[in-house]
Amino acid sequence: MLKKIAVLVAAALFTGGLRAPAYAWEPGDTVELVVPAAKGGADAMIRAIADIIEKNKLTKQKIVVVNKPGGSGAEGYLYIKGKPGSDTLVITLSNIFTLPVTMGTNFKWDELTPLARMALDPFILWVNADTPYKKADDYLAAARAESGKYKMGGTGAAQEDQIVTGLLEQSSKAKFVYVPLKGGGDVAKALAAKEIDSSVNNPSEAEALWKEGKVRPLGLFSSSRMTLPAWKDVPTMKEQGHNVEYVMMRGIFGPPDMKPEAVKYYTALLQKVAKTKEFQDYLIKNGLLNAYIADKEFRTWVAEQDDMHRKLLGTLGLK
Repeated sequence: MLKKIAVLVAAALFTGGLRAPAYAWEPGDTVELVVPAAKGGADAMIRAIADIIEKNKLTKQKIVVVNKPGGSGAEGYLYIKGKPGSDTLVITLSNIFTLPVTMGTNFKWDELTPLARMALDPFILWVNADTPYKKADDYLAAARAESGKYKMGGTGAAQEDQIVTGLLEQSSKAKFVYVPLKGGGDVAKALAAKEIDSSVNNPSEAEALWKEGKVRPLGLFSSSRMTLPAWKDVPTMKEQGHNVEYVMMRGIFGPPDMKPEAVKYYTALLQKVAKTKEFQDYLIKNGLLNAYIADKEFRTWVAEQDDMHRKLLGTLGLK
């Protein structure tokens, strides 16, 4: 009998480590997950997180994903800034640092509640697969020879993609026409359709078209190659003589003045998500860097990123 009880207790402890435990505070009937972008990229990640929560029954509440891409993402941040209560979260990109500076948008990151950094998303220089360019310098030499002719597509204006483009222009001495589009999926499609000449898209946003043989990666904007199987052969820009590095945040924030017990609830929930095999598999499949941090550590990192972005925007003349 004692052995049977021990087995039951062990099983309960095991399932309790994944499934939703009892909390002092829990959200209402529905938790709204806001995406300050169009479908693709951040949208795909937050929907994956929602599916993981539902599949593993990590919360009793219904999860609803809402896209608010207006104003290069400003609509989504302003929406959650004005949202009362603690039943709404937003997936944050690094444009949370750039929009207040470049567009004068009426919000700052510290007006919201940082909860967790779920991953970091690197950038890759992409070209259409029909072009002859096999190395970054081949393409950059062509762009340099016809300054201002080649079109570089990116998500939004004066955001992450344009920052990477500006850093690349400084390093290569090439000059691009920057074409802002609604989202990473739109950028990848535009490149495949030859509506633009190149992009600095994230891995996940162009992977499907790469597998279809429509786009080609030329270089990774990172200090070292990715160790992920599908991406390990993509050389860094640094290897090719261009010391340009940039990664984008994939974080989760709550509304202003979130209750401490709500912060505790959501950080515990997101940590459970981060530890699931499904989430780890999602990172590998989509070329995302496993970089989970939360709470005070996350807040400190975000403050450093905000300062770095303000300096970058000033250096690149994007203020």
